[in-house]
Amino acid sequence: MGGPAPFSEIGRRARDLLTRDYNYDQKISISIPSATGMGLTATGIKKDDIFVGDISTQYQTGNTIVDVKVDTYSNVSTKVTLRNVFSSTNVAFSFNIPDHKSGKLDVQYLHPHVAINSSIGLNPSPLLEFSGAIGLDELALGGEIGFDTASSSFTKYNAGISFNKPDFSAALILTDKGQTLKASYVHSVNPLSGNEVAAEMTHRFSTYENSFSIGSSHRIDPITAVKTRFSDNGKVALLCQREWRPKSLVTLSAEYDTKSTKAAPKLGLAVALKP
Repeated sequence: MGGPAPFSEIGRRARDLLTRDYNYDQKISISIPSATGMGLTATGIKKDDIFVGDISTQYQTGNTIVDVKVDTYSNVSTKVTLRNVFSSTNVAFSFNIPDHKSGKLDVQYLHPHVAINSSIGLNPSPLLEFSGAIGLDELALGGEIGFDTASSSFTKYNAGISFNKPDFSAALILTDKGQTLKASYVHSVNPLSGNEVAAEMTHRFSTYENSFSIGSSHRIDPITAVKTRFSDNGKVALLCQREWRPKSLVTLSAEYDTKSTKAAPKLGLAVALKP
């Protein structure tokens, strides 16, 4: 179905190129799919000499999807999604154990000209969130708000507009309750090889500060990709990702602060295994 993507997707193409898969810790992820509709994923990360992780499983039958995750501290997160409950409408119910006040109901409605997401906490003083986008595949205008009934205050109100074409995407987002303006652009230099460049500029109205990041993505061969990023704060980042078997990835990341001569470069390794 055509139509605008949800508000959270505005500017995502540039954000993914500039930030996705960069990791400066030791991380491993193992996924075990199943033909019966149940899959298992284990993820672990070592950070500051502490190793934490979680195990998640997903079971799908018909239009129902059940996700369960258990982390290192025995916290259990559960989400049940019902797809197409009504025409173009998905409903999800989630909660955490032992937090009995964590229940949440999410409703998503997708239409050829409208995309709506709403969320309400299932407790006496719920947090209400609503986001919507109108437009077409190429042009979308949207916004989001969050309201905390406990304090009777808005937690967020943001707006954005995006223009998308197969070879480029541009977005303008007003965030931080109207205090920050972000403009992003990504351009496909060579669609056949997957080479892209992206830039994001940020202006903060309260402090009159400006910042920017520029980056690129290069497909060396069908199974190897390299990404670069440079920010105005002097930090330079490099990522190399190789698909050594179908859907199994090894990712090396590095970041160096050129303005801090005493700081050592940050290095990270992520391994994703999928049979």
